[in-house]
Amino acid sequence: MTLTTLAVRDKSEGDLKFGKELRKQFLFDPKYLNLNHGSFGTYPNTVRAAMRSFQDQAESRPDEFIRYTYPKLLDQSRSAISTILSAPVETLVFVPNATTGINTVLRNLAFEPGEKIIYFATIYGACEKTVTYITETTPAESVKIEYTYPVEDDWLVDEFKRKVAAEKSQGCRVKVAIFDTVVSMPGVRMPFEKLTEACRELGVLSCVDAAHGVGHVELDLAKLDPDFLVSNCHKWLFVPRGCAIFYVPLRNQPLLPSTLPTSHGFIPKPKPGVTIHSPLPKSSKSSFVTNFEFVGTIDNAPYLCIPDALKFRSSIGGERKIISYNHTLAKSAASHVAEVLGTEVLENATGTLSNCCLSNVRLPLALLSIEKIAVENGVQKASVGNFVRDWMSKAVIDDYDTFMAFMFYGGNWWVRFSAQVYLEMSDFAWAAERLKGLCQRVEKGEFLGVKSRL
Repeated sequence: MTLTTLAVRDKSEGDLKFGKELRKQFLFDPKYLNLNHGSFGTYPNTVRAAMRSFQDQAESRPDEFIRYTYPKLLDQSRSAISTILSAPVETLVFVPNATTGINTVLRNLAFEPGEKIIYFATIYGACEKTVTYITETTPAESVKIEYTYPVEDDWLVDEFKRKVAAEKSQGCRVKVAIFDTVVSMPGVRMPFEKLTEACRELGVLSCVDAAHGVGHVELDLAKLDPDFLVSNCHKWLFVPRGCAIFYVPLRNQPLLPSTLPTSHGFIPKPKPGVTIHSPLPKSSKSSFVTNFEFVGTIDNAPYLCIPDALKFRSSIGGERKIISYNHTLAKSAASHVAEVLGTEVLENATGTLSNCCLSNVRLPLALLSIEKIAVENGVQKASVGNFVRDWMSKAVIDDYDTFMAFMFYGGNWWVRFSAQVYLEMSDFAWAAERLKGLCQRVEKGEFLGVKSRL
């Protein structure tokens, strides 16, 4: 494969070309190469114009817009995204981000002694801390499935089933399971479809953290049928931060009486002589939908940008074309960089981990020799992995005008790449050469403050 292979044009979709040519539609500094779309996402000029239009409307007539116009526009966004998720619109509401959605589920569920929350070793850090908080403030306990990638999908599903069975044999009950669609670090796809099905079979509530979900992998919620799912729209759908779609099927909506924070839509249990009053306009929508419609005063303009984001995506080829391009580019980029560095791609034997827009390549750095240099210069041995990771993260910004997500995982340093339609193979060829030089700088001890002679 040549370095220009993955820069495609579809004349039926106009004259926009994936890769560098499409980059002009976004808001990047011309000197900056964004190789880490997955962390915070970004959006094109047309979506920025839409967002600012909503913000301007809110400022020109605040009460009219927030009280009366905004709910109608919000319904349009919910309707627009329901089509690509294959989910009834009455099951969809917005929250600021995936972490808020996971917190909303866990803080609403009522836990009894002996009930467990099960989660996986690669859970997003903030969500693991949420689980810890719940176990500190309720009778719930947690069960963590430990492993280090690469592992096979079938092993992961079988281990999940084994853990649930083990808890049951001890007289406990796994109430809810939390798992990703695509893990953040390392960036690998989980068998979320099989895990959701296993939850259904075992009577466990499935709470799917699809932070890397919509716009990244195909999500058919009618087919998947999870108990709860939250997906960031600002990561892969070209929507401004922060905007996440929160899916709760009708059967489970009574389990979530409160938003986070609790706001006007909350309906307390009836008390004799107590009348509940809400300052919000009356609505014919369900109590679940109206509950999430207004959750305190924040700038909700990103929620309203879904139709414009989907219009842009349609103009460049649509969901399947975008996802296909990104999956192919992520795999090809990782293969090329690994070849240049003389290392390997993080993958399992069946090749399922890389079926996403992220890829991971091991860096050619020897832990023992770098530990020796670091410890001799006062760095705690246990801290060396993250110390070097943090130095590399800042160095690529300061010295190369880019960002790549580094991690210390399984005793090695890795780089995680994000594929996106404004990138092409030549961008990752450039990155490979920068990484080669960066690793040489690490080996020379520059991460300790020693100025490189290169």
